[in-house]
Parts: sequence; structure tokens; C-alpha cells
Amino acid sequence: MSAAFAPRAASTASASSPPSDTLTHVELTHIEKRIENWIRFGHHAHEQLLDRRRRILSFPPGCIFAFVRWASNDFGTVASRLDIVRCVAPGESYQTLPFVRPGGEILLRVDGWPKVEKILQHIDAIEAIGIDPATVAPDHWGHVAHRTSVGFEPRAYTAERHQAWLKRQECGQ
Repeated sequence: MSAAFAPRAASTASASSPPSDTLTHVELTHIEKRIENWIRFGHHAHEQLLDRRRRILSFPPGCIFAFVRWASNDFGTVASRLDIVRCVAPGESYQTLPFVRPGGEILLRVDGWPKVEKILQHIDAIEAIGIDPATVAPDHWGHVAHRTSVGFEPRAYTAERHQAWLKRQECGQ
């Protein structure tokens, strides 16, 4: 795993605010060179520290976050996975995902470090143009998932496309 992809996440609430049943909870574990689960982007509403290796981040409905899971054993990497998930409101249908309660709408899922690394680079490119990846249009993540699944490069997310997405949200579409 490359140090260029350091775990990052933004918070919009204090660590002492209580979780709500409407939140999506993500359990993160970090055991050096064995298990590394982290949030690449997303705005959590609550953080609960379980011990020095584990914590739970809670996200409100509608929030989009990237969840990266990596594991290894004595012989090397055994799992690399990245999921971009939209948190669902109570009553909405959802897909289950390990370490995510209750689950969410999975917008993108990739397995294998080469694919995970490509998606992380795509996220970096979005940040490089000054856009928070958590505010990117959900359909863009679907586009990235589909193009990646067939071995094609996804189209770049542009400031113009982001402005169009923000205008659609203002209109309630």
C-alpha cells in the first residue's frame, strides 16, 4: 500500500455528540501491516473510539463516503477493496456491506489493489480541481464503476459537470 493514499476524512460534528438510529455506522480497524480499513472521503457526524485500533464513524442519510479495506498475511496482500457508498434514510432499500451498519446504496465497488489505486487516483484528480469528492454527483460514481468494470478509463469529473449537478439539486431533481 502506498503512503500517497493516506487515510483522510472530514468531520462536521464533535466526537461527543450521541449517535442516532438514522445514521450509518462504519467500523474502522487499523492493525499495522495486517488490517487497514479507512474512510478516504466523507463527512461523518459522530466518532466513537472503541480502543486504540478500532473506531466507529457515523454518517447521516444522503452522505456519500469512500470506504477502503486492505488486509494481508505473512505472504502479502490478501484483500484490497474500495466501496463508494451513499447512506440511506430509514425505510429506504439498501445493500449490505461488511463493517457498515445497516448498509447503504453502493455506488461503486472495486476489488484488487491495481483497480483500487486507479480509483484513488481518480478521487485525487477530483480533489485537484477543488471539488470535495463527497459532493460529486452519485451518477458519476456509477459511471466510474461501469467503465472500470470493463477496463476503460472513466471520463474526468469537471467543474462544469459539478455545477450542473449542484443546479439540479437546487431545482429538486
